[in-house]
Amino acid sequence: MQKNKVIKVQNLPITISKEEIDDYICITDIAAAKSDDSRAADVIKNWMRNRNTLEFLGAWEQIYNSNFKVVEFDHFRQQAGLHTFVLSASEWIEKTGAIGIFVKKGRYGGTYAHKDIAFEFASAISPVFKLYLIKEFQRLKEEENNLKKLEWDAKRFLSKNNYLIQTDAIKNYIVPNCNYRDDLQWLPYAEEADLLNVALFGFTAKAWRESNPELAKSSNVRDYATINELTVLSNLETHNAQMIREGKSKEERFQILKEISDYQMQILSVADKISCVEVKNEV
Repeated sequence: MQKNKVIKVQNLPITISKEEIDDYICITDIAAAKSDDSRAADVIKNWMRNRNTLEFLGAWEQIYNSNFKVVEFDHFRQQAGLHTFVLSASEWIEKTGAIGIFVKKGRYGGTYAHKDIAFEFASAISPVFKLYLIKEFQRLKEEENNLKKLEWDAKRFLSKNNYLIQTDAIKNYIVPNCNYRDDLQWLPYAEEADLLNVALFGFTAKAWRESNPELAKSSNVRDYATINELTVLSNLETHNAQMIREGKSKEERFQILKEISDYQMQILSVADKISCVEVKNEV
């Protein structure tokens, strides 16, 4: 997913940066609603020297940042309100170890704040601007969620189609060699599904249902799989179907499927991290 997004708030472009913690909003862009770009840094400094602002920033950091330097924060708080007191975002970050604000250089450069803090900053600029900012931010989140759902649905559809390939192999190669009664003909299908569940998720469908009784009333473990997990699951179903046709034992198939699952999940996880690094290097 693209790391930086731009929304328009009252015709002003506002950059949203997706970080590991959460979304961060460029308050340098927000400051332009009050002044031109050349004075944005001064607008932020004036906001940060306010005692109420410092109290809010300190409270946020103490909730979310275990490494926040409270002693240094108290030093700033004691000076807040004095005519001689000036505080920049860079100094705040350097002295207190704050994570709620960061400064970025290059493309999409500026001062960024966690969305909680950015909305507070927007209040100081204009209550009306804050409301429009929240509205556009929520619209962006809805669009992202819809895209994620479309991708998830596509992967789930592919997984279900590949499941048919697996069930066909079970029907033709496993069931004829079993001595199950007619009312237990479903058992080989459940056993093979659980073979994949354990290889990928580490537990059976029954174990998941017992741990999630309310969710199990209307869904199953695969309905809560990530996109990466669904991708790997689809591949496992194809591999398992082929190995069933080849006559490999369940024990042998499980070992191979587990190796495939671990390897592919690792590759996809690394790919996600590389994607994030590549986007960071662009800025």
